[in-house]
Amino acid sequence: MLDPHRLRIFRSVVASGSVQAAADNLGLTSSAVSQHLQSLQKETGLTLFQRAGRGIVPTEAALVLDAQTDEVMSQWGRLDQVVQDLRDGRSGRLTIGYFASAGAAWMPSLVKRLTNEYPDLVLELVLTEVEHRGPRPDIDLVIDPPDAPVPQGYNRIDLIDDQYVAVLPRGHALAEEAAIPLAALRGETWVSNDYAKAFGHRLLVAACAAAGFRPRFTVQAQDHYTAIGFVGAGIGVSVMPGLAARSLPASVVRVALEPPAPVRHLAALVRDDGTSNPAADRAVALLTDLIKHPSAMPRRALPR
Repeated sequence: MLDPHRLRIFRSVVASGSVQAAADNLGLTSSAVSQHLQSLQKETGLTLFQRAGRGIVPTEAALVLDAQTDEVMSQWGRLDQVVQDLRDGRSGRLTIGYFASAGAAWMPSLVKRLTNEYPDLVLELVLTEVEHRGPRPDIDLVIDPPDAPVPQGYNRIDLIDDQYVAVLPRGHALAEEAAIPLAALRGETWVSNDYAKAFGHRLLVAACAAAGFRPRFTVQAQDHYTAIGFVGAGIGVSVMPGLAARSLPASVVRVALEPPAPVRHLAALVRDDGTSNPAADRAVALLTDLIKHPSAMPRRALPR
């Protein structure tokens, strides 16, 4: 079995670029680092570094080993943290996965309330909107249609239907309207606010297709905050989930979309392994309360 300590030193050498740099970063002597590397090469039977001038460079085998041990070392680091938490008397742990707009709108208030009630709770927040490695969190906030299959060992709790809205420059001809049809934006220059393969982007494009057009995206912002900045500069318009358009600068306005407007369904997947988890139950209850009473959430204005 490979020694995790030696793997950490090996990975530091690969990342730092030299034995001496790794030794400086780790607070070790260069001879100690070299000894650990030699021991790891014996353990693995691999040549991990080769001479290049007055230094060394990782071999192809070393680069593969470094990449393949990334997740393992992450989990080992988490185990180290669990041991430290137990030493400190912090035995409770809860992992919550979230997507970007939920992170901005809900998570700060949720975390503040939850940690006030459970001061010994170790809370870990994980952005799971894009590809996530490692085990699924205890609570995973997801963007899923109601009929999406629920992962084994989890319960689904529906949270809210998040309707899309138009975000327009303040001087736009439609900015004063109470609501507009999606087709009213047919000829506009559009700013995307999500990844092209993301569920939300595909949902929006499908809604536009149903309205008889395909939006002309000329700016690929891929996140809500950047897209709002482009809209504020007058470069184009954007259509995004209402949750992502809660806090807007004075240079843009939010306009409702008439039915049928795209809607994304937000839910929480909660781990159910047959044991009681009061912290998880309380987190879901607090989240539900925050959604029902959005005025209790702080609204942080974006920079102008």
